[in-house]
Amino acid sequence: MSYSLTIPQNYTSLLTLRETQHAIKYIKDEFQHALAFALTLDRVSAPLIVPCGSGINDDLNGVERKVEFTLKEMDRNAEVVQSLAKWKRMALHRYGYRPGEGIYTDMNAIRRDDNVNNTHSVFVDQWDWEKVITREERTIDYLKETVKNVVKAIVFTNRKVCMRYPVLNMHINETPYFIYSQELEDRYPNLTPSERERAICKEHGTVFIMQIGGKLKSGAPHDGRAPDYDDWALNGDLFVWNEVLDNALELTSMGVRVDAESLKKQLEEKNATDRYAFDYHRMIDQNILPLTIGGGIGQSRLCMLMLQKAHIGEVQSSVWPEEMIEECRKNNIILL
Repeated sequence: MSYSLTIPQNYTSLLTLRETQHAIKYIKDEFQHALAFALTLDRVSAPLIVPCGSGINDDLNGVERKVEFTLKEMDRNAEVVQSLAKWKRMALHRYGYRPGEGIYTDMNAIRRDDNVNNTHSVFVDQWDWEKVITREERTIDYLKETVKNVVKAIVFTNRKVCMRYPVLNMHINETPYFIYSQELEDRYPNLTPSERERAICKEHGTVFIMQIGGKLKSGAPHDGRAPDYDDWALNGDLFVWNEVLDNALELTSMGVRVDAESLKKQLEEKNATDRYAFDYHRMIDQNILPLTIGGGIGQSRLCMLMLQKAHIGEVQSSVWPEEMIEECRKNNIILL
């Protein structure tokens, strides 16, 4: 067995399959409206595929293979998006958005190299959002205020879900605890990054770990991050405590995006200055693209949290190892 799987003791879904499907739609409808209101966002359409070699697709940690295929009537290949971090910023420029305004979209992606487990699937569904900001707002304080607004939208939605389905009783701490990744390493020097996340989240319930991507004193980053969308000094990951799995659950990665200076620094650190060949990178270097903040919020993860599910496959249809399907079935975890 190459995958990892957590089986909660005496687990039983609190909702039937039919109730679950109804609840998934309810959560998605309610949360996207709450998020749009909290951050002043318009809903837009977004691509599932982009041309190969365009520089628009997200490189994630730089090692994940994209899903690529030929096109019958075009003399080039296309690839399925891994996220829309770069596309959104270019869209804000094309659509003429101004500071204080932004967009969100339903993002579906395939990440073929992800390790599947209770919270990871090769199929990724997110609310991807992006907002234009001023240079004066490129600060930790502005990042924190944005995180607080996202958490408010999550807590508001969770309360509505619990009112609609009284059998559910998920508690989400509405006051996020902020900590820098270096502070977290200093506090738990003998733990791995994921173990640190669990420890701090178990203590505080809702946690935002800041400054992810750059190397820590130990010589390694807290987690990998592409060098050409988040400013590693102004980003972070939001975790909430998942009572069902007795672990931290990452709901969103977000941050202030790179400007010309931070892009140059991070590309040089990753030996990736060849990316200046792409329009996206040149437009940042020439200060053509707007300054922005953005992120992606996991739709299925939010649903599994609020519906108190043990496996992400209980709220999304994907593909899983046959052994995992059977092991889940034996333990009352019914994958869609």
